[in-house]
Amino acid sequence: MKVNNLINILTSTALYFMLVLPFAAAQEVYKNDELTISKLEERTWVVETSDMTTMYILEGDDQAMLIDTGTKCKDLDKVVSNVTQKPLVVVLTHNHVDHAGNIHFFDEVYMHPYDTIVYSNSHYKGEFKWMEDGYIFDLGGRKIEVMLMPGHTPGSVIFIDQSLQAAYTGDAFGSGEVWLQLRPHVPMTQYYASCVRMEELMNEQNITKLYVGHYPYLKRPLDLSYIIDMKMLAKRVSEGDITGAKDYPNRGVSIAADNPMIITNGQAMIVFDPENIN
Repeated sequence: MKVNNLINILTSTALYFMLVLPFAAAQEVYKNDELTISKLEERTWVVETSDMTTMYILEGDDQAMLIDTGTKCKDLDKVVSNVTQKPLVVVLTHNHVDHAGNIHFFDEVYMHPYDTIVYSNSHYKGEFKWMEDGYIFDLGGRKIEVMLMPGHTPGSVIFIDQSLQAAYTGDAFGSGEVWLQLRPHVPMTQYYASCVRMEELMNEQNITKLYVGHYPYLKRPLDLSYIIDMKMLAKRVSEGDITGAKDYPNRGVSIAADNPMIITNGQAMIVFDPENIN
């Protein structure tokens, strides 16, 4: 075997162990026909559904938190009780049906008030609670802070978890690909500001892991380099530079632009409406 080939193989193997194995250790703790729950870290679980939606369960000393409610999840309240029996706080990263589709299993749900214009929850008989930027949930020995990051929706939020140096980001920055072609429209300049803020937060608070809103596509968290790629791309598009953009299918999404495009920078991709950027 040539030396160069051997070096390439060893380098690839090393990268595999560094990048893949640390995130391949999620331990399955529950499974049914609709979803799988796996332990990610201490007192932290990811719920992956058969239609590629994602929820997270966090546990503190006194309470637990369910981030998002997915879609295909019959008896979701009972499913969560297989992981934790602590009193449950239910929160939404944003008000799209693939993240808020099962709120009817719970009496109270928190979301940002800006997202009341996004999706009709007329079927919901429980009570909405409003969480603003900077709101802190104290789960007991574990505090989760809400940060508003408009772009994907006007009221998209992320949840900062200092105990794990992590953030649960929903679709605010996508799962490799962020959708900004949706209605109601958020200006690209505002999304760029969200990217700048996220980079600053990660640096200031030493946030190293971004657990995204569609985890099954990645099977790992994203990191600061992804946000930097996304920030640079959002800045370009906000300034009208869409060089290299390609047509993107509407996919029958009723709230999407008719003729969206997609543009790429490094790890990051933005789907946008070329006729309504800012």
